[in-house]
Amino acid sequence: MRFPSPLVRGRLIQRYKRFLADVALDDGATITATCSNTGSMLGLTAPGSVVWLSENDSPTRKYRHTWEMIEADLGKGPTLVGINTSLPNKIVSDAIEAGAVADLAGYPSLRREVKYGANSRIDILLEHPDKGLAYVEVKNVHLMRKPGLAEFPDSKTERGVKHLDELGNMVEAGHRAVMVFLVQRADAARFSVARDIDPVYGTAFERATSRGVEAIALRCRLSSDEIAVDRAIPIKR
Repeated sequence: MRFPSPLVRGRLIQRYKRFLADVALDDGATITATCSNTGSMLGLTAPGSVVWLSENDSPTRKYRHTWEMIEADLGKGPTLVGINTSLPNKIVSDAIEAGAVADLAGYPSLRREVKYGANSRIDILLEHPDKGLAYVEVKNVHLMRKPGLAEFPDSKTERGVKHLDELGNMVEAGHRAVMVFLVQRADAARFSVARDIDPVYGTAFERATSRGVEAIALRCRLSSDEIAVDRAIPIKR
């Protein structure tokens, strides 16, 4: 997924009210940007951190800038981390259509945000005349507490538990269901569920996989021009 124009660099002053961030741009201006991430963003909100913002000059927008990435350093040099939770569905859809996700290849039809389950929408629905339906849920991953180990979630998520249970229901209805963890940081070598942060989600993940839900972790490569799937990484059980 390419950004319409190169991102703008600045330094984080503060994140507040969950949806807002004040940033000092490199050109000297201080602006307020929107933050689409409703999670805790654990370890990714330190004042002074280098951040990257997209711009949209639509007259209907209150804030022109959107916070897209932050530079994080766990001791091996800074790495870009994507924090915009509105992008993963697009990133994964692009990768599937490009044939870059081997486990999800071969489906001629891809639709996004399709109603299913108990008043929910599946992120991606794949269809094949012989293979049938594949329900694909996508979660953005940006948490890393140990070098190389990406984790999800970064805070308790009742919604995430609901999604896992509904994927399990789709398997029992005779369909394929896949949980995709999209790791928006290139320094990840493996992925794990953060059971200490949300034990209920950890239990739900084990329950879902025991019902036949598949799990895939995809690592991204990131730049100020583009975020794209790089490759799959192993999931630590």
